[in-house]
Amino acid sequence: MIQNDTAKRVLRMAGGFLVATLLNFLLFYLMLPPINIYSRGFWFFLMLVLIIYGAVMGAFNLGKKKQRESANFHIKGKSHTVSFVKNNRFSLIYTLLIPIPLIVIILGSLFSSTLFNAKSYAEVIDVKEEVFATDMPEVDQVTNIALLDTVSARRLGTRELGVLSDVVSQFVLSDEYTQINYQGKPMKVSNLEYDGLFKWLNNRDSGIPGYIMVDAVGNKAEYKKLTKNMVYSESAYFGENLERKLRFDYPTKIFDNISFEVDEEGNPFYIVSCSSPKVGLFGAMDISEVIIFNPIDGSSVRYDVEDVPSWVDVVYDGYLACEKYDWKGLYAGGYWNSIIGQKECKQTTDDFGYLMLDDDVWYFTGVTSVTADESNIGFILSCARTGEYKFYPVIGAEEYSAMGAAEGEVQEKGYVASFPALVNIAGEPTYIMVLKDANQLVKLYALVNVEQYNLVATGETQASAISAYVKLLSQNGVDISDSENNTENFTEVSVADVQIRTLSGTTYYYLVTDDNKVYRVEFNEANEGIFFVKEGSKLKVAATLNEKTGIYSVYSWEFIPENNLMILLTHTQHQGLCVRFFCKNLLTKHCFCVTIKHHKPLKRR
Repeated sequence: MIQNDTAKRVLRMAGGFLVATLLNFLLFYLMLPPINIYSRGFWFFLMLVLIIYGAVMGAFNLGKKKQRESANFHIKGKSHTVSFVKNNRFSLIYTLLIPIPLIVIILGSLFSSTLFNAKSYAEVIDVKEEVFATDMPEVDQVTNIALLDTVSARRLGTRELGVLSDVVSQFVLSDEYTQINYQGKPMKVSNLEYDGLFKWLNNRDSGIPGYIMVDAVGNKAEYKKLTKNMVYSESAYFGENLERKLRFDYPTKIFDNISFEVDEEGNPFYIVSCSSPKVGLFGAMDISEVIIFNPIDGSSVRYDVEDVPSWVDVVYDGYLACEKYDWKGLYAGGYWNSIIGQKECKQTTDDFGYLMLDDDVWYFTGVTSVTADESNIGFILSCARTGEYKFYPVIGAEEYSAMGAAEGEVQEKGYVASFPALVNIAGEPTYIMVLKDANQLVKLYALVNVEQYNLVATGETQASAISAYVKLLSQNGVDISDSENNTENFTEVSVADVQIRTLSGTTYYYLVTDDNKVYRVEFNEANEGIFFVKEGSKLKVAATLNEKTGIYSVYSWEFIPENNLMILLTHTQHQGLCVRFFCKNLLTKHCFCVTIKHHKPLKRR
């Protein structure tokens, strides 16, 4: 009888252990926590494991005969007997084990916090102060800045996908767009995803056929079809799910940012950043390793963060880049200084833009004093691949004030500004951004002076906006004469030949001068007078030299006056003939029109 009870007990324990183990494996399969003591997720998972084992083993032992004991008590001369169930010492110890992971999370978080480690947080990064004019050369056209934000990129990408009937019916675009530097151009890429479980079941044999690439400067989207389809993605199920595949390949890694990128040949990869603490058990989590995962065949390679290939663009995401600078800006003087005195405390603004420099993607964001209101004391650039930081002490309006100024310039249209970037226009630190309509389509470009954010210029193209901005600077007394050596400021030229070309829908006038230099002027509303430049015309031009092509891009120009007045344009209107006059040295500012009425000749009777 005793042997039978023992055998039943062993079977119950084995059965309970097996069921609990299966439940915990299912929990791990769903949660996918890293098996790493430096992860809060691991300790929380461990606590759940202990609870499941205890609950299941307890349930399987309900049929066990409980050992009872009795005790005699004497109350007021009478004897009383009380019986009770004898506690199992192992059960008591196990119950005390369950809250230990929670205690580790609480104490680990406390002793890893900035309260005890402010100096260590502040020393996670080094920031070099640089000269704005040196690192940011003057430009006449912005080609290295992603002016198009993610919201507008999604709209363009969805529209491009919508024309592909065989694709749009089975797949959707990921909401995540990764900013990359593709073949020297700012691009945003987004991979296709399965549109639910049944679409995955229907297409899992063939896989995901391509991705969308959006030109962040030209505002165009293009579908890229792959020669071999992708098997692994975030929307796939079971073993083809990206995160599950990564977790079983790397069970101890703490995954941070996962971004979809393509290399210079257009091959797709997932860039998986892995983090580890710089302070205590959980504090100052920073990127230490990178996994490059091939979604076509499931292969992957792990790199130390300093050995990541140069084609990879995003190792550190923008939010982490801003957070790490805030650690330095807020806690360099200690924790209590960040709370009470706040002496020399500074922080980033709550958003960031993108800039392409030296074949890398850099995050741009302003820096403001924690006690200031709407002004920046400078801005930082942070490299998305290497984590390098640069600080530029440019004082002026913060980004949201500049966005408000740009929106106010065209408030009757109701356009909304994108987050701006900083450029050097005629030696002036300048915010540049796009203005979008309610459909998230780019309608205008806007430039706002950093130091005087009431100086705002807009245009339908970059060139027209920049031209209007330079003229605005000159009209408001801003000295733009101290520009780089490759910039000519109001040089007098004599036109020997005029050629007209249309590139990407924009008309340009190419002016060849007597000394064989070539100047390019965009034909737009602000520059309509260029229509009347001809051989022999004398001009004053301000232009920037493109050293690759040898062509000067004109951002401001005017006629050299010979007479006080000349006829500019003649055209018929409904009731007469309109003759437009202008003073040559004030081309776009002082034009006026005289209408000469005429009548139809009388018919002979």
